[in-house]
Amino acid sequence: MRRQQLDIQIKTPEQIALMRAAGLVVAEALERMRQAVAPGVTTADLDALAEEVIRSAGAVPSFKGYHGFPGSICSSVNEEIVHAIPSADRVLRNGDVISIDCGAVLEGWHGDAAITVGVGDIAPAIQRMATAAEDAMWAGIAAAGRGAATGRGRLTDISAAVERSVRKAGRYGIVEGYGGHGIGTEMHQDPHVLNYGRPGRGPELVPGMALAIEPMITLGSPRTVELEDGWTVVTRDGSMAAHVEHTMALLPDGVWVLTAPDGGRARLGDLVTPRQL
Repeated sequence: MRRQQLDIQIKTPEQIALMRAAGLVVAEALERMRQAVAPGVTTADLDALAEEVIRSAGAVPSFKGYHGFPGSICSSVNEEIVHAIPSADRVLRNGDVISIDCGAVLEGWHGDAAITVGVGDIAPAIQRMATAAEDAMWAGIAAAGRGAATGRGRLTDISAAVERSVRKAGRYGIVEGYGGHGIGTEMHQDPHVLNYGRPGRGPELVPGMALAIEPMITLGSPRTVELEDGWTVVTRDGSMAAHVEHTMALLPDGVWVLTAPDGGRARLGDLVTPRQL
């Protein structure tokens, strides 16, 4: 069997700067939604807020109309992992957990990120899961930055770092098949970035690559089911899930987290390229 040739888009510094502008729009939309999450709020309310923030910045929601998707965000609650459609009928309740995925395109360049937020008072186990997912995302980003800076990194170094971080945090399910992706002039590009696997495989990590890193973990089984709406992916066993994501770009001397307001400095320190901040 012939292995499929990947088409990985390598960006110039000027193009990465354009992606940073799109990433900051996404960051602002997610922060506004984080502040708005509360019991009684609907996922349609959050969707409307995201669209308002994105369009007021002169950008366009990446998700709306994408293969027919009707929302500006994916709003996945509790056992929903990814791709849930916002609805006026989905009312957030105390103790819920919601993963909000948001994308924006500005001047032809995409940003994509996701957060997991507790609604009101959530169980400690759910908060620990959300923290584990976020820590794993940053571990993957750090692995990518180190690999690009040393010239010895491979794509699955990211996958392995995410998996190691999750396994260290506890007995969580790492969702199978789903993962991160390349991003640039399209929201989804090569390569696909799984959240598990052995290191040292796949294409080299080189400056100019832009990737969305997005762990998805559960409190139970990693197995999934897609609902009849053709979008929403849920845990097969009904366990709670968390999903987080950042878009990052690799540079000759480090990494730039394009959807983090501080570029990733708080979590990555000097691995973030200082001249870009």
